[in-house]
Amino acid sequence: MSLKKYFTPREVSMHNTEGDLWVSFLGKVYDLSKLCERERGNVLLKPILLAGGTDISHWFNPKTHDVRTYIDPETSCVIPHCPNGRYIHIPPPYPDSRWANNFGCPWWKDINYIIGDLSQKTRFIKIVNTLASQEHIIEVCTEERLHAILDRYLMYNKHAASYTWKYNNVNLNMYLTLDENGIRDEDEDFYKLRMKDNEFLQTIHLYLNDDLTEK
Repeated sequence: MSLKKYFTPREVSMHNTEGDLWVSFLGKVYDLSKLCERERGNVLLKPILLAGGTDISHWFNPKTHDVRTYIDPETSCVIPHCPNGRYIHIPPPYPDSRWANNFGCPWWKDINYIIGDLSQKTRFIKIVNTLASQEHIIEVCTEERLHAILDRYLMYNKHAASYTWKYNNVNLNMYLTLDENGIRDEDEDFYKLRMKDNEFLQTIHLYLNDDLTEK
């Protein structure tokens, strides 16, 4: 079964160079690295480079998923709204015989650049390896199932799949989300009570499957 890929805003922000550039908008994450490589040296690439690693939803109309436009008060023409200046695949504001519109699908409509969804809400969770007595706090997406969270944890323990994951001594279903497993997101409660959430994080305990002392 193919699982949908989610990214945190922090992950998107790490990809902000010309050779490795991501942006997010309208809930999707786009890897524009190939676009940057193909258009290298094009002055119209600059606004995209400046936006690398950020969410640019304000560039687009959420209903049409197309570029926002406005009416030019002087000419009454419909003009694309470009907060950081005109960018690739945006036509010039006025008729121009040099404008080549044979590029096909504009990059913001090209689904080939989509690599996943932007998480609508992230949270932190503590994972404790009972065998090694090690604990790590990781940021995860609330939409992710436990299998995806396991993938995030592999950087700390490449054998994580060989462990049984438990919360409050109950085995977790790796095909469900944290919330579906009964691990409620308490961020709002922490905020209301003025508590430091990093001191009271829900903790998942990992037990090595070969450890016969644990059931």
